Amino acid sequence: MVRLRTDAGLTGLGEASDAFGFANTTKQDALKMETQLRQFFELIRGRSPLDIEAYRQAGIGIAKAGGLVAATAYSAIEQALWDLAGQLLEVPTYALFGGAVRNTLAVYANINRATQPRTPAGFAATAKRAVAEGFQAVKAAPWDGFPKPGSSAGEIRAAVDLGIASTAAIREAVGAAVEVMVDCHSFFDVPLARTVAERLEPYKLGWYEEPVAPERTEETVQIRRSIRQQMAGGEILFGINGFAPLCRTKAVDVIMPDVKHCGGLLEMTRIAAMAAAEGVAVAPHNPSGPVSTAASVQICANIPNFRLLELQWGEVAWRGDLVTPAEKFERGSIQVPDQPGFGIRLNDKLVQAHLL
Repeated sequence: MVRLRTDAGLTGLGEASDAFGFANTTKQDALKMETQLRQFFELIRGRSPLDIEAYRQAGIGIAKAGGLVAATAYSAIEQALWDLAGQLLEVPTYALFGGAVRNTLAVYANINRATQPRTPAGFAATAKRAVAEGFQAVKAAPWDGFPKPGSSAGEIRAAVDLGIASTAAIREAVGAAVEVMVDCHSFFDVPLARTVAERLEPYKLGWYEEPVAPERTEETVQIRRSIRQQMAGGEILFGINGFAPLCRTKAVDVIMPDVKHCGGLLEMTRIAAMAAAEGVAVAPHNPSGPVSTAASVQICANIPNFRLLELQWGEVAWRGDLVTPAEKFERGSIQVPDQPGFGIRLNDKLVQAHLL
């Protein structure tokens, strides 16, 4: 989490999580991120929180060249500036992007991290719990732990079969009315991606996500043109230029910019506008904490091609209480707040209890 303070006593929030892998972040990783954050902070130290474009122009090249950690640090500072801007002007941040066109956002439950054991029965049970809470769309990554390149054909076949069986179990558990998506985390090549997609057709997926890395645009196009399911991707791409190949080639039906990685709020609006011009929907990647969710809500409130917002469901029980007012989901949706900025503050006591 990032908190920027002004001499007027206001504080703005940003989130810089998920840059090292969700299960393996170490103190050394955290120090790496802190170093990057401090470097980007020097670009705004002593300046008005409204000088956001100056910050963007000074930092975007550094972020693009520095890889995921730099992009995430850069984006977190940008988020916090927009939170401050809304507070200074006493309006919700979305008002600075043209105002809200919706006051409720559809949310899907990413059940992947909450699923144990990672078996068909485990995925089915977790999906049922999410639907019981009111979510009408769920997503899992049932091929996590896929055999490394060079593994035997038998190992690969067994892993593919397990992922398909898990998807089938989710569909059976939640019924036909609930949307089901799967994330392949780029484990496949083109032939295997096609084969898996064909085998998944009976389960009527909402989308088939990143069977190959989204940077491999030509391969993604090949897959998209040869399967029936909609495809999604782009979770860690940076900037308009990062997303342009996917949109302009119609390689995917849904792009997934992440406010933590793509360059922040303003860059996300520009990415969404480019996608809208190409007839591509936006479903922001957000397997993140409540600050990232609050920032994403501000943009999802007004972009015309919004589809769904991601929630990392069931990961820890205390998640929602990290901010005040507490994060709240009802019937698979989240309300767009009407408070200045992002409309949240950190619960410092709980933050301190869970520091690395």
